[in-house]
Amino acid sequence: MRIGHGYDVHKLVEGRKCIIGGVDIPSPLGLLGHSDADVLLHAVSDALLGSCAMGDIGHLFPDTDDRWKGADSLELLKEVVRRVNEKGYRVVNIDATILAQTPKMAPYISEMRKNIAAACNVNQDLVSVKATTEEGLGFTGAKQGIAAHAVCLVDNI
Repeated sequence: MRIGHGYDVHKLVEGRKCIIGGVDIPSPLGLLGHSDADVLLHAVSDALLGSCAMGDIGHLFPDTDDRWKGADSLELLKEVVRRVNEKGYRVVNIDATILAQTPKMAPYISEMRKNIAAACNVNQDLVSVKATTEEGLGFTGAKQGIAAHAVCLVDNI
């Protein structure tokens, strides 16, 4: 068995969609990034890649490559899982936390879990997604950005 940790952060800006966990969340502010900037899926992808010592998504899908401009992070996660499987591992479970003052995540967490589980070829009860504010503290509390942490466990296929 191997454990991985992932962390990602994206700036909140006007004029972008707020896609988190593969869910398009209605919000006047969205996440800035080269791809769809899905902070949660990027953290999950980095956790999976880290568990197998395969680098990070910035290495696999660099923002200097126009092929990834506006990319759907669910598709990127599926590719990460394919590579993890190719290396001889399978996803055992994922636990993730979104840090955001706004928008509220609770109404969308079930759909996020479903999306991640499908992309990782696991049952939904093996995927945990939680959300918290930082009580107005830091850049997330000031509504300047959203961050996410993820840990995962993989084992041999």
